[in-house]
Amino acid sequence: MLHWALIFFVVAIVAAIFGFGGLVSAAAGIAKILFFIFLILFIISLFTGRRNRI
Repeated sequence: MLHWALIFFVVAIVAAIFGFGGLVSAAAGIAKILFFIFLILFIISLFTGRRNRI
């Protein structure tokens, strides 16, 4: 999932360089959503992984 967030981030940066306004906002929005989903899943897996070691 982080892979997709990075891809959309790169697309947003490239589109910003070329000045495509609509594409920039769409790619940045998707990248932001995927980043937060990845962050939440990472935190959940961090806590559940610690519980299994005890």
